[in-house]
Amino acid sequence: MPRRSGDSRPVMVGFEFMEGLADRMAGASEGYPPFNIEAGPDGAYALVLAVAGFSEDELSVEISGDDMLIVSGKSAVDGKQREYLHRGIAKRRFQRHFALAPGLEAVGAELDNGLLRVRLRRRPGADGVRKIKIIPT
Repeated sequence: MPRRSGDSRPVMVGFEFMEGLADRMAGASEGYPPFNIEAGPDGAYALVLAVAGFSEDELSVEISGDDMLIVSGKSAVDGKQREYLHRGIAKRRFQRHFALAPGLEAVGAELDNGLLRVRLRRRPGADGVRKIKIIPT
């Protein structure tokens, strides 16, 4: 990849394959289900996943460790035989992983009109800078 004049990125010697990989990943398809990340006030965020056709009991939102949010869906079998002339609504099993920045926590999730909204907020005092009191000995 040619470098532009005035490019402030460090020069990567011997890592060109990684730079190409990062460029390919940046343009890669986001997968299923599609999602948005919304920024809110005071460091709050919302992950919004398009999960049309899934009910609340077919979806799961879990935290693994302190920094991994896992959203998964598994379609329940309804027992009805259907003949499709066109099937464009995907309702397949999925699992999406989201790495959370230090200090972020999931505070709730709602399902409304086929959109699963997972609310995230920064824990109080998790701004990364803390004053440590020095106690004389």
